[in-house]
Amino acid sequence: MRRTLLLAAALGLAVPASGAAGQQVAAGPNDRLSGDLTAHDPAIIREGDTYYVFSTIGKYVGIKTSRDLAQWKDAGAVFAEIPAWARQAIPGAEGLWAPDISYVNGEYRLYYSVSTFGSNRSAIGLATSPTLDPNAPDYGWKDHGLVVMSTAEDDFNAIDPNLVVDAEGRQWLALGSFWSGIKLFALDPATGKPAPGSEPYSIARRIAPAGGPAAIEAPFIIGHGGWYYLLVSYDYCCKGANSTYYTVVSRSRRITGPYRGKDGSEMMAGGGTIFLRADLQEQQRFRGPGHAGAFTDTDGTTYVVYHAYDKQRNGAPTLRIARIRWSADGWPVAE
Repeated sequence: MRRTLLLAAALGLAVPASGAAGQQVAAGPNDRLSGDLTAHDPAIIREGDTYYVFSTIGKYVGIKTSRDLAQWKDAGAVFAEIPAWARQAIPGAEGLWAPDISYVNGEYRLYYSVSTFGSNRSAIGLATSPTLDPNAPDYGWKDHGLVVMSTAEDDFNAIDPNLVVDAEGRQWLALGSFWSGIKLFALDPATGKPAPGSEPYSIARRIAPAGGPAAIEAPFIIGHGGWYYLLVSYDYCCKGANSTYYTVVSRSRRITGPYRGKDGSEMMAGGGTIFLRADLQEQQRFRGPGHAGAFTDTDGTTYVVYHAYDKQRNGAPTLRIARIRWSADGWPVAE
């Protein structure tokens, strides 16, 4: 759950020139996906006539590309190794997780996570590039180091970043996994890092017994029709075809919340409305759909991108893309 036209188009903000318009995409991309589809925690954006997916697959933020949202191929990785600052901050980290990609202030901004499984000694870093095209003369990722860090003394986990620009042009970073849930940090637009002296807002959490796991993560905020829509994943990823991940949606008139589901249930009490889920275990090929994001293409169509675990490929994490339809009462429906 990130993205050239993502919130900019949804909120009516300026977007970068995209060059060739490319092909019009059919309403059911999941039925057309082919090529290298192995992806986990996907984030998607478009530059010119090429779509780029950044994901946890590839150890150092893997890249996949497509010209039509259907046929995908591997395009290497952002990093050749874990940045030195991240190795020092998070001992034992073996890769970079859950990237987020956006175009802001005339550059592509990639946030990424550094952690070890089950720990909240975690960090989010930032890298930027003027272009995503590796053949362009000015292509190249510059790492800007630490953005947010959490330790065992904190009540949150600094992974799963998502940059969002609100209707007034202010920049925010949503993040969080388990612990006390999802946080929202105000950013300094000049640096892409938290504004000095600012404290995070709490916008969603799961309620669990003392000592129990509060399974919530992967926030992504979409602006549409004067509302902010918050996507989060509930339950468990990373167990192959046994994964129980599913995605819920809620909305708020203010980016800082409170967020509520269609039935009025509060996200600060583990509420929301189901947005993506698998069918019965014995029927559904793709299990545990989650870590959802969204982007709006040049034709105005909004898509949700996510991963699910393919039972026919030994539970491999697999790229999935679905068109979003907006219901009469203003809620997103994944088609």
